[in-house]
Amino acid sequence: MKGTILRRLPRATVAATAAALLLLAGCSGGTDPGDEATPSETSATDAPAEVEPSAEDVAALEAVTVTEGAEGADPTLEFEQPFTVSAAVARVITEGEGAALEDGQVLSMHYVVVSGADGTTQGSTYGAEPDRITLGDEKLIPALNDVLGDQSVGARVLLAIPGAENTALMLIDVADARSIPTRAEGEPVVPPAGLPVVALDNEGVPSVKPVDGEAPTELVVQPLIKGDGPPLEAGQTVTFNYSGWLWDGTPFDSSWEGAPFTTTLGTQQVIQGWDQGLAGQTVGSQVLLIVPPALGYGDQERGPIPANSTLVFVVDILAVG
Repeated sequence: MKGTILRRLPRATVAATAAALLLLAGCSGGTDPGDEATPSETSATDAPAEVEPSAEDVAALEAVTVTEGAEGADPTLEFEQPFTVSAAVARVITEGEGAALEDGQVLSMHYVVVSGADGTTQGSTYGAEPDRITLGDEKLIPALNDVLGDQSVGARVLLAIPGAENTALMLIDVADARSIPTRAEGEPVVPPAGLPVVALDNEGVPSVKPVDGEAPTELVVQPLIKGDGPPLEAGQTVTFNYSGWLWDGTPFDSSWEGAPFTTTLGTQQVIQGWDQGLAGQTVGSQVLLIVPPALGYGDQERGPIPANSTLVFVVDILAVG
């Protein structure tokens, strides 16, 4: 229930590199960038206390130089190898000239990650689609939130992150920032009888009252709020808030406890029940999904999700792009 990402397949994109680096230990969905992410049993408050960087850490980062690459190519980071720091440390290289960044905004960013041990590139989005983070997300490394907190769109920052084997250096360019709603907005829809009953608190956070009896064997897609935005299509980048429960009402995951979840729909980055059930639903809608095992995790256990589980989700579709 920690806002982890329920992914169907190993993450094939370089976004895995950013997720593994930028999330505090214990807060990400998986332990390895290539592993399938599973719901975390560790809360953000259980994460290790943030260690303040030393004067030596700050000086080491100041000594790193950045050379612009050709259009669409990675910038080059030059530094004395091996590069190490004792704590996460960040600095602004170039201040942005766009709109001021605000907590809660979804930031689009390009980045390159290099190994402090030998300078090899570990991941990059230059020349490809940008990655996204939510500014102020408590699961992000505080050094990143702090350095971006008083910056603007167009800012370029350098971040050093110590690791078990070596330090990673990450150059980040903030390409865009968007403020998005936190909950569905539209016309309420009265669902048919026999489905789990959904209630919302004052902030829009859902809870469910399970129903007795056997779970459905087919995918159930029931709008609860009909938004007036465009319908979702495969290949679109979509931002959601969601909560998930087992058929008996046991909660296992919720983005409401952290930041909204962004994924690319219809590309097998999430379970099939999401790809199939959310296609065609409109932005601003809230959708109840009941996902049979065949369209979820099948006969494989995923953390607190037992094998052969029917999953119940309430999904708020917040934004596209």
